[in-house]
Amino acid sequence: QVQLVESGGGLVQPGGSLRLSCAASGSIFSINAMGWYRQAPGKQRELVARITSSGSTNYADSVKGRFTISRDDAKNTVYLQMNSLKPEDTAVYYCNAGVVLTTRATLEVWGQGTRVFVSS
Repeated sequence: QVQLVESGGGLVQPGGSLRLSCAASGSIFSINAMGWYRQAPGKQRELVARITSSGSTNYADSVKGRFTISRDDAKNTVYLQMNSLKPEDTAVYYCNAGVVLTTRATLEVWGQGTRVFVSS
């Protein structure tokens, strides 16, 4: 019914930047909160950043001041601008969205993940 497709991951040197995108498609009426999570090898998935439908944001302490989450509701897309990347930011990044379907049912949807590798 709804798909989230992430893009923008890749290999970057420490101190570099990447911009992740996540586009939602399908039987969407509206989207509530959207967020980015990440999972490093051997670790649990953790919240990186989240943005509500009204634009309120919250970030993990480890990324505050370096990462910025934003959304374009006209495109059903959420972005994560990542600056000053560190090796410890290496992980698979997953997009998450709370979607209201055209049937008015609600659904939590996850993307397939995009890999970010920070290394010199």
